[in-house]
Amino acid sequence: MENSIFTFLVGTIAQLLFSARLIIQWFKSEKAGKVLSPIIFWQLSLLAAFMLLIYGIMRKDFAIMLGQIVVYFIYIRNLQLKNAWKSLPKLIRIIAALAPFAAGIWLLSDVSNNLYDILYNKEIPLALMIWGSAGQIIFTLRFLYQWYYSEHQGDSVLPNGFWVISLVGSVMILSYAITRKDPVLFAGQACGAFVYARNLMLGLNGKSLFSALLKRKKP
Repeated sequence: MENSIFTFLVGTIAQLLFSARLIIQWFKSEKAGKVLSPIIFWQLSLLAAFMLLIYGIMRKDFAIMLGQIVVYFIYIRNLQLKNAWKSLPKLIRIIAALAPFAAGIWLLSDVSNNLYDILYNKEIPLALMIWGSAGQIIFTLRFLYQWYYSEHQGDSVLPNGFWVISLVGSVMILSYAITRKDPVLFAGQACGAFVYARNLMLGLNGKSLFSALLKRKKP
């Protein structure tokens, strides 16, 4: 029981960090009247991904681990594009860079059949695992698209396509979380869906909610 509480605590903190990054990015974008890609967005992303990777290991959930391992280095690359990676303490950079490799080694170790236990988790039907993994892959594609787009721009940016893919992947993961009865995944995606939609609207029409509200208050 205590182990289960600790597991969900780790996952909850990770999702709170993911939600915090979105809220901060959204507020900064609303103030600017355009979609921004602030440094803190990527710093919180990296920290949250580290913790959610641990959560996925604890839950023996392949779908969760798959999503985090793929996007992990994209977060680091965006920090590099923002010239903010080297400003982090060296020890933190080393730990952050080695975390996915450590998770991979743990998965492939034969000590307790880790990979087998995760892929053939009796609590997750094969069809559900495939659906959840597909949702994570689509959700992950948004960062591959964002990375490709940013490299061409020479700067870390969050284009409209990023938010479209985010919405599609979010809906799939929400359905997975409901079926899996995972409150951590559900809470994180439910919060994110609104921010994804709002950023897409902001990117398409450039109208800030803050500026609109201020105009209404003027006599």
